Amino acid sequence: MKNLFLYLLIPVLTVASLKPALAQQPAKTDYDICIYGGTSSGVIAAYTAAKLGKTVLLIEPGKHLGGMSSGGLGLTDIGNKYAISGLALDFYRRIGQHYGKFEQWVFEPHVAENLFQDYIKRAKVEVLYQNRLTTVAKTGNIISEITLESSTKTAPDNKVKAKMFIDCSYEGDLMAKAGVSYTVGREANDLYKETFNGVQFMKGHQMLDGIDPYKTPGDASSGLVWGINPGVLEKDGTGDKKVQAYNFRICLTKNKDNQIPITKPENYQPEKYELLIRQMEKRPWKSLQDGFIWSGMPNEKTDINNRNGFSTDMIGMNWEYPDADYQKRAEIWKAHVDYTKGLLYFVGNDPRVPEHIRTELNLWGYPKDEYTDMGNWSHQLYIREARRMVGELVMTQHHCQGKEIVKDGVGMAAYGMDSHNCDRQVINGMVKNEGNVEEHGFGPYPISYRAIIPKESEVGNLLIPVCLSASHIAYGSIRMEPVFMVLGQSAAVAAAKAIDNKQTVQKVDVSQIQAQLKRNPLEDGSAPEILVDNSDASKVVKKGDWTVNTHGGYGPDYFLADSTSSSPKSIRYKPEISKKGKYELYTYYPKLKNAAAVTVINVHDGTSTKEVLIKDAEVKVVGQTSGEWVSLGTYSLSSGNKAYVEISAKGSEGAVVADALLLVPVK
Repeated sequence: MKNLFLYLLIPVLTVASLKPALAQQPAKTDYDICIYGGTSSGVIAAYTAAKLGKTVLLIEPGKHLGGMSSGGLGLTDIGNKYAISGLALDFYRRIGQHYGKFEQWVFEPHVAENLFQDYIKRAKVEVLYQNRLTTVAKTGNIISEITLESSTKTAPDNKVKAKMFIDCSYEGDLMAKAGVSYTVGREANDLYKETFNGVQFMKGHQMLDGIDPYKTPGDASSGLVWGINPGVLEKDGTGDKKVQAYNFRICLTKNKDNQIPITKPENYQPEKYELLIRQMEKRPWKSLQDGFIWSGMPNEKTDINNRNGFSTDMIGMNWEYPDADYQKRAEIWKAHVDYTKGLLYFVGNDPRVPEHIRTELNLWGYPKDEYTDMGNWSHQLYIREARRMVGELVMTQHHCQGKEIVKDGVGMAAYGMDSHNCDRQVINGMVKNEGNVEEHGFGPYPISYRAIIPKESEVGNLLIPVCLSASHIAYGSIRMEPVFMVLGQSAAVAAAKAIDNKQTVQKVDVSQIQAQLKRNPLEDGSAPEILVDNSDASKVVKKGDWTVNTHGGYGPDYFLADSTSSSPKSIRYKPEISKKGKYELYTYYPKLKNAAAVTVINVHDGTSTKEVLIKDAEVKVVGQTSGEWVSLGTYSLSSGNKAYVEISAKGSEGAVVADALLLVPVK
């Protein structure tokens, strides 16, 4: 990768000084590819398009790039690292380099944003900030021009023409204004023959039994406590227009030298947190973890998420957001800010909260070095789901579970089907939440190219990698930031090919997209990594008794030898080396409770063999993953298949794992 050595000498932290002035008018009016939405997907799409030699304009309605990936979601939802490829994987590798690791999936917001800025700088992408879409002009089924207004009302309107457009926004505004079919809310199970769509009254993140819903307990005439909607519970599987809850992924710090105190926010209304007190009375908190997913980030910071029945999710307060105008969205956004800041202040100061909880919360404060131009508060509300296209193909629960497998995949997903609660109601005289779904237990699966393009009769030069075509419950699996980056890269490759071949996006040969993503994953001409998964029978030789485990590894499964035996047990990987050179070798090591203290691995470089020992106690797993890549060292390898890596389980006390092997070309 060009200038990689120089890049490694400069911490990502310093890239902020290279951030350009926030341009509010484009340099010209006509581009090859116009990308709307500076989310993580938008940045990767813009970088890809520019590296492919196209003129690119990236439009961001706000002032910051990276969306949720720079907006506080530092505890990356992975599912399975096998699904993450190309520039998305490069992003997490570069995050790792910043923190002195091979790759890392937990990080501070400003580190991510600076890295996104670095992608823009290296590809010389033009970014237009503080501009938002007002109208879309079409000639037939082709978008010819879009009109933008200043988000701050301080600059004139802009008109932009392009051959191809990519909507990378969380809301799908370009898609909607271009006349593409879409839906909001939950489909009925009957529509796609699913089982987890529509109304779902489950136990997850649920209010405790017996919590009274009325302002004066037992008196319905006193009215409902804040946060409860007056609706009735419909039958499971019933479709509606309710949207899963939004929240802020909160970044706080425990470092007193980098801390701003949590003070009473404007519009503070302690009555909003009455249900929290009633929860605490039913089940007293031992720590903040009883009310929040309080995850640690580097440098004494947090990524705080919703937990249990009443937390950071503002349930039922966002249904209007997807189709709302900009003013109404701003009101909903501000209500979420007020609620969340108020929640932190309430837990830290209200005398009804136990003293030890108040004391614990007040150890934390807003970080001085995060969101420095936003009052140290995130620039991105977590829009978990807004509009969803109804495109050439709709991804459903059946694709997630592997019951239907597409052949035109341009990315993979691997997270469980995940929906936060959509409503809070009175059910059987008690306060209850509805809509939470957490269904896991399936492996990585491909996402169809047809799911990121509209029907050709609607628009022929638009791709939608974020608000893609998926049912509510399938979207709950796909909607992860690394996947959005993968699909952003794929969309840009497809847009470039459509331009080169003078065709609509629907006519692009998907096999060409797939081949390019495999051949040139970083879009810089560098040699791709070599991966040998344990399931590749053509490159893996198994001796002895190994079982297959499908949970917690890299890819669909891994081999496991879990009993002491004197008979030989080994897994030998025989990679095909296409280009002679130096490679750093890694093995994927799932962390098991009953793992052998030491795993013995022999690396043969074609001429000599080296024994490498992996000590289980030294492998530290970080983030939402069950394993890590462990380095086996750097080796000079000749082309061909003379080299091999062999994992041995002979005589081991405890479980020995054989999962994937990775060969990374040394640049």
